[in-house]
Amino acid sequence: MPRTAPLALPALLLLAACSGGDKDTAPGGVTQSEAAALNDAAAMLDANALAPDTVAQPKERP
Repeated sequence: MPRTAPLALPALLLLAACSGGDKDTAPGGVTQSEAAALNDAAAMLDANALAPDTVAQPKERP
């Protein structure tokens, strides 16, 4: 046990530094504001998307 005691403190400090202490963290490791911005961007892309039948299909060659 005496050999592992000096390693315990740095290990605890590293674990404490990696904790997710933010209360406003959304799933995926992003903040709530970042998640909202991603949702807004996705909505803009969906609004600007073309319907599949509006794209011209290539004509078949004989």
